[in-house]
Amino acid sequence: MRKTTYEQIFNRLVKASYNGNLEQEIEEIQANGDAATQKYVYYALGNGDPDKVVFQVDDENTNAEEDHHPEAPCLFDDIVYDMEGKVVIQDRNCSECGQFIDTCSFSNLIDKKEFIPLIDILKKKEVPVYAIVAPAIIGQFGEHVTMGQLRSAFKHLGFFGMIEVAMFADILSLKEALEFDRAVNNQEDFVLTSCCCPVWVAMVKRIYHTLIPHILPSVSPMVACGRGIKRLHPEAKVVFIGPCIAKKSEAKEPDIRDAVDAVLTFEEVQQIFEATDINPAEMEDIPSEHSSTGGRIYARTGGVSKAISDTLDQLRPDKPIKIKAVHANGAKECKELLQAISSGEITANFYEGMGCKGGCVGGPKALLKPELGTIHVNTYGLTANALTPVNNPYVMELLDQLGIEDVDSLLEGESASIFQRQF
Repeated sequence: MRKTTYEQIFNRLVKASYNGNLEQEIEEIQANGDAATQKYVYYALGNGDPDKVVFQVDDENTNAEEDHHPEAPCLFDDIVYDMEGKVVIQDRNCSECGQFIDTCSFSNLIDKKEFIPLIDILKKKEVPVYAIVAPAIIGQFGEHVTMGQLRSAFKHLGFFGMIEVAMFADILSLKEALEFDRAVNNQEDFVLTSCCCPVWVAMVKRIYHTLIPHILPSVSPMVACGRGIKRLHPEAKVVFIGPCIAKKSEAKEPDIRDAVDAVLTFEEVQQIFEATDINPAEMEDIPSEHSSTGGRIYARTGGVSKAISDTLDQLRPDKPIKIKAVHANGAKECKELLQAISSGEITANFYEGMGCKGGCVGGPKALLKPELGTIHVNTYGLTANALTPVNNPYVMELLDQLGIEDVDSLLEGESASIFQRQF
């Protein structure tokens, strides 16, 4: 498949949308394109099944006689091949990881773009649109690009503001620490965090059903951030920006689809910056970093466990049972770990799974190698003024604005319901 063509079409449509000549650009592309090009335009404009984000597009340039099967087979046998050798998703146990879109250049899979329908809203500025950025974003758009410069870049695109999801990861560290304190009271008890990865959560929900009672009843930081913004600004729209295709699917799940209106990947944002001639490195620095070390390191494998463990130590220093964590690094390890737990091999009391190797920094649409992304995340974490949300005054102020009187109120009450999820 001509992936570069699909991305080039998206770039052209973005540029035309900001220049006010979208319809003419669509006509020109379609007049000079084949059937596959028509579909590229269709999905690049945000069309297609509203509940799906990955689509199959037949491409006449695909050579079915050649072996272009993805390098890594689907762990749950959901990827098969039709009689012509093209990839087909069966949707039986699909965790919607999105890894196969880029694994094979002839896999005839693309992901729907969700940005172009937002451009008119951004240009008219009739409602505030917030960019909420994943903790993995640091360093992705330049080694020395600051969060403040990214904030300026998004404002130039028309966003009202940029919020770090890491601050809401802080809130969920408080909540999951309290949930752990309530759920783990002897050596046999254990929990699975729900603050990691939609692939991890999807595996539990769709395949390892017997473990559902052990998953902590929290939304993801993305959902927490979106809901928090909409509680404070009900008219606002929220756009999540991260390295993950699975987040596009998570945002459409029925019980949490109220939180986020669209999802963009780092790769898409880079294309948008290029199409609009925005260079974040040249932007004004608008500082506003309010997250703790714990919230910032959610982006890498083991970060969630450390953040919640450190938070628990501060919240409940006398608790005799401390967090003993095991991490699954990548989808294969997630499957193996969940299978082992299901078989009774309990070696820890807190389980964290990341569907991509390295964690979110290893997402399929990240711009950096996971190792470098991890270095940036850890370095940014060390610059925080607070180790955990317990001693982060901005988190306490935010909870007050959301109508949550104190930390313990995160476990119950209407105000804290925006952070709850029943599995």
